[in-house]
Amino acid sequence: MSEVTKPRSGQPSWKRKQMKIGFIGLGAMGVVMAGRLIDAGYDLVVHNRTRAKADALVARGAVYAETPADVARDADVVFSMLFDDASTQDAAFGDNGIATTLRSGAIHVCCSTLSLAQARRLRDGHAERGQAYVSANVLGRPPAAEAGQLYVIAAGAEGDVERLGPVLKCFGPHLFVVGTDPVQANLVKLSLNFMIYSTIEQMSEVFALNEKAGTDPRKIFDIMTGSFYNAPVHKSYGSLMVDKNYDEPGAPVTLGLKDVKMFMDAGGEYAVPLPYASVVRDRLLSAVSAGDGERDFVVLFERARQESGLK
Repeated sequence: MSEVTKPRSGQPSWKRKQMKIGFIGLGAMGVVMAGRLIDAGYDLVVHNRTRAKADALVARGAVYAETPADVARDADVVFSMLFDDASTQDAAFGDNGIATTLRSGAIHVCCSTLSLAQARRLRDGHAERGQAYVSANVLGRPPAAEAGQLYVIAAGAEGDVERLGPVLKCFGPHLFVVGTDPVQANLVKLSLNFMIYSTIEQMSEVFALNEKAGTDPRKIFDIMTGSFYNAPVHKSYGSLMVDKNYDEPGAPVTLGLKDVKMFMDAGGEYAVPLPYASVVRDRLLSAVSAGDGERDFVVLFERARQESGLK
């Protein structure tokens, strides 16, 4: 994995004032990422199935398009940030999809967390049409996106990724290029998401055990983050857990369950055993069964507390 800080000298670059960008999918992450592009001075065309979610961006200067095809028609770059495989497939290759109007030299950049099967459908579908495609997954929650502090994991044809460098840097200062096959970025994203969920499971068990022994989880959190365990994943998610901030979801349990299932499917494809993934999947399933499916996935802490007999 290499981190790109700037395009190589002599490589083509696209000037900000000349580039037209489209953005499809204005959920919690997409709307903030699209806003970053407006802040950077790019001309932006947007689309979302629920049009009202585009209103704030239109008020800031974006143009609304009725279909993904309309977004792609005159764009140099089209981003998609959609919930799942099915919505992404339809936006890309449906009757009014991106591929119906994406011109030669323009690039579809998908930022969604997808199964490897869907990642291949995107890669191969655009290739069959002679169109450019890059996967650019992001790590971080909406507040990080708003601050321009996401981590971008990209894969695709070398020239395409280099051309996109200045645009991707709008989302965060760290751009990691993992290969020339877009599917590689999707697998890295699934893998790192699993590390987030497994870290939350670890913290849940540690907090519950020490709480049962009479030590406030906040004290454990302070010790963790004040010593060896001070990575952003410990600080941000641990803080949400000890404050029991479960009801303003950056990402719900159902989304985490989808990601872990796809990670386990990838393990099956490559014949790699993933025993910890089964533990995390079962914990997420227990949260859904308890009625917490739409709460933030840090609510896993409550499942560990319940199993330990804490009220």
